[in-house]
Amino acid sequence: MAYIDLFAGAGGLSEGFIRAGFDAVAHIEMNPDAVNTIKTRLCYYYLSEHNQLNDYYNYLRGQITREALYALVPDDVLAAAMQYTMSDENINEIFANIDARLQAQGVGQVELIVGGPPCQAYSLAGRAKQRCEDTARANGGNVDDSRKYLYRLYCQFLQRYQPEMFVFENVPGLLSLDGGQHWLNIQAMLRAAGYQIDHRELNARNFGVPQNRRRIFIIGWRNGTQHRFPNFAEAAAPGWTIQNILNDLPPVQAGGQNNQYRRVQMHPYVAQNLRNANDVLTWHIARPHTDRDREIYRIAIREWTTNNNRLNYQTLPQELRTHKNTKDFTDRFKVVAPNLAYCHTVLAHIAKDGHYYIHPDAGQARSLTVREAARIQSFPDNYFFEGSRTSAFTQIGNAVPPLMAQAIAEALAEQLQ
Repeated sequence: MAYIDLFAGAGGLSEGFIRAGFDAVAHIEMNPDAVNTIKTRLCYYYLSEHNQLNDYYNYLRGQITREALYALVPDDVLAAAMQYTMSDENINEIFANIDARLQAQGVGQVELIVGGPPCQAYSLAGRAKQRCEDTARANGGNVDDSRKYLYRLYCQFLQRYQPEMFVFENVPGLLSLDGGQHWLNIQAMLRAAGYQIDHRELNARNFGVPQNRRRIFIIGWRNGTQHRFPNFAEAAAPGWTIQNILNDLPPVQAGGQNNQYRRVQMHPYVAQNLRNANDVLTWHIARPHTDRDREIYRIAIREWTTNNNRLNYQTLPQELRTHKNTKDFTDRFKVVAPNLAYCHTVLAHIAKDGHYYIHPDAGQARSLTVREAARIQSFPDNYFFEGSRTSAFTQIGNAVPPLMAQAIAEALAEQLQ
C-alpha cells in the first residue's frame, strides 16, 4: 500500500502508517532538520530489516557520523525524504520526482495521501495576530497568511495521483477560520477533486497517547468506492500516569543532560510503546533557566502537589513577576501533572521557553527535556530528532502522535485491503 506524506514534519504521521504496513513513496517537507529526522528514521527501518541495528545505535552513541550512517543505506531509500517548500512554482518538479520513484519501484497506484498544511494559520492562538492582519488589510495593507491556502496544493496531489483515500489533519480552528467560509472552500475543493469526505474531532488520549490533544481529521475516499470514516472504539481506562511514563528517565538539572537510564523497572506502557531493552537514551537535555524562573517553577509544583491547583500568575510575589499584564494568560506557568494520565497539549511553543511544561519534580525545577516531550507525544526512545534542541522541540510539538497515527492507519488498511 503506497502512500505520499505531504507537509511531513518530523514524520509522526508517517511513523504510524509505516507501522501499519504502508510504504512511503515520498515524504515532502520544507524544514531541513525535519527532513534529516525522516532520513534518520528511514535508516532505522532499513538497518532493522537487515539486522544491522547496532550501526544505528552506534550513531545514537555518537560513535559514527550522520554521513557514515546514511552511507550504510541505499540512496533510493533516503531519496524518499524530499525537501521542498511546496508552491505552484515547483509542484511540477515535485510531481516529476515522485513519478520517477513510482516508476523505479514499479508502483502503479498510490493508495493514500496523508498530511496537513502547517496549522499555525488556523490555530485559535493565532487569532489575535489575525485581527491585526485584518486591521492592516482594512487600512489598505496587503497582509495575509499564504499558509491558509496550502490545501489547494494538497488537492493538486489528489487530482494528480487519484489515491483511493486521503487523510488531512489539522487544528480545530480550521473549521471556524474566516467565519467558517474557509472550511466551506476546503470541502468544495476536496469534493471537486473527486472525493466524498467526512471529518471528526479526535483526541489523542483515546488512542493510547498520554496527552489531551484535539485535532480535526478529514478522511476522503474516491467517488465510486465504498469506504467510510472509521469507527474507533472508546479508549480503555488508562493504566498509567505521567509519573509512570517518565519514571525511568534520570534526573536532570536545568541546562544539563543525562543519557543513562535509571535502573528501575519500566512501566508496562513504556516497555510496550516507548522503549526497547537495547535502546540508547538521547535528547534527555534540559534547557537552562534563570533563578527567578526556577523559583516560580518550585512554587507552581508546590501548588499542584499540595493543593492540586494550577499556579495563578497573579498570586506570585511581586519580585517574581516579569509581566505587567496580570489579567491575561494567568496560567503561563503550568506543571505537567505527575498524578494524571494525560498531559495538556504539547505545542511547538515548547521550543520558546518551556514555562507551560514544567517537570513535576521540585528538586529539578526545570521544564521538560526533549525526550520527555517526545514520550508524551508517544515517540519511541529510538526516534532521533535532527537539528538543535529548539528545532527538536518544534518538530515534536508540530507532530501527529505516532500511536494515534498508527490506529488511524490500521483502520484504513482494513478498508483498503
